[in-house]
Amino acid sequence: MFKETTFYLSRVIGKKVFNTSGDVIGTLCDIAVNFEVTKPQVSALVLKCGSKEVIADYVNFIIIEEKGQFIFKCVEILTLQSLAENTLLLKKHVLDRQLVDINGRKLVRVNDLRLAVMSTGTFLIAVDVGFEGLMRRIGIAKIIKDFLGFFHVKIPGKLILWHEVETIDIGHAGIKLSKAYSKLETLHVSDLADILEDMDNKMQAEVFSSLDDEKAADVLEELETETQLTVLESLSAEKIADLLEMMPADEAADILDEMGEEKAEELLSKMESDASEEVRELMEYEDNEVGSIMTTDYIAYKISMSVNEIIKEIRRLKPESSSIYYLYIVDDQDHLKATVSLRDLIVSSPETKIEEIMNTKMIYVYDTDDIESIGEIISKYNLLAVPVVDKNMELLGMVVIDDIVYNLLRARRRRI
Repeated sequence: MFKETTFYLSRVIGKKVFNTSGDVIGTLCDIAVNFEVTKPQVSALVLKCGSKEVIADYVNFIIIEEKGQFIFKCVEILTLQSLAENTLLLKKHVLDRQLVDINGRKLVRVNDLRLAVMSTGTFLIAVDVGFEGLMRRIGIAKIIKDFLGFFHVKIPGKLILWHEVETIDIGHAGIKLSKAYSKLETLHVSDLADILEDMDNKMQAEVFSSLDDEKAADVLEELETETQLTVLESLSAEKIADLLEMMPADEAADILDEMGEEKAEELLSKMESDASEEVRELMEYEDNEVGSIMTTDYIAYKISMSVNEIIKEIRRLKPESSSIYYLYIVDDQDHLKATVSLRDLIVSSPETKIEEIMNTKMIYVYDTDDIESIGEIISKYNLLAVPVVDKNMELLGMVVIDDIVYNLLRARRRRI
């Protein structure tokens, strides 16, 4: 009767491989796994037979457990000329490499790998990223366990199921998988940015370039300045310009401010004229001026509109949540006249004119005001955003609380 079992890669690498008569036919050097299938399945073994290495098709192999040891046996060796596409060698390409723990949202290093023997084949099922896996690798896990057992201390173990990790480090070995990095798309952009920042420069560039443009632009916003510049260095000017166009103008301006004047001008010239002009205007502000951190992604409506007209327009635009902390009311010359909260908008009758519910006693700042004044205003009046105007009261943008916090943190890091 067939018995399902599991074993660790470290327990079989370097062990002897036998034929069904019990004769040694070689030593196991590595295990090849096909990642094209839904469940990564063992497809071949790399054996040292005498003085040469051979790739043996796994079809004629079985693995059995004898006295706590796992042994590979073969009916007849069928050699292969090469490994199939989307196949990795576990020892060479995966062991000691970095993976992304999707649920833990962090980088981990592979200390060992767990495989399962089933009636339908042998499959890679989990990654050991714990201290126990490392001790097992160097052959002292049992000794350490026995020693710590006297003190009622256990070696910390950590297994992660294979479908909960993403391979990212195999590119260093020149290996490309057809479905690389697909799981990273499920991560929140902030988590993905944190993970990217923990990678080396080469890996950062490779993973970032694999993201679709929309995801890449969102992640770029979340990265620290140093990492932003690193990943952008690996992209063409046209690609960078496309990403900057997809970002809020203030975020794009911040990135370009960190680049040399010549490089920034090159990128601005490749952007759409409307987008580049908006960014240029923001870049003209001094670092300590409110205009340098304001966003131009705000919602403003004419004073003559009704509640129903504004709600229809919001539904059409589908704006980001930060863009509708407050709605701004302007006249025909875009002079700021009042604000309206979403709450007042929703509870009012559709036919109500906006001038009937708007708040004319609003708090605002000038684009040339000192940045430090914003924090005090937001705190004093308990605001989520503040409109920004010029000396003629023309609405230019707004500063949201997220940007205030970010600016304070960046200033603190620079002082450190």
